Amino acid sequence: MSTPKKLYKVIFLNHGKVYEIYAKRIAASDLYGFTYVAELSFSSGDGLLVDPTEEKLKEEFAGTQALHLPMHSIIRVEEVLERGVAKIRDQLTGEKIMPFPGPMRAPNRPPSDSGN
Repeated sequence: MSTPKKLYKVIFLNHGKVYEIYAKRIAASDLYGFTYVAELSFSSGDGLLVDPTEEKLKEEFAGTQALHLPMHSIIRVEEVLERGVAKIRDQLTGEKIMPFPGPMRAPNRPPSDSGN
């Protein structure tokens, strides 16, 4: 009988936002005052729906082997049975933050003749 792999939900503050990510390893870091978070877990993206927030997190942490989070930025660590959706929320309102597309410019139009 194999023991199930442990999975942790780590909730922490980063630049005024609350991040919720999932990791398979968490421990006290060798760096004093930091927590070691490794083997980040994201959805495989096989489904029809893609969560833009989770995709943003995937991009942000692409190539990251481990995080060393300051202890004072960690809100909570939970050992969970199943992986949920990784999120970024606003620190004050708690609302989910979704990245908005970049600025869009209108095509150049000639000035209209409103007097004639």
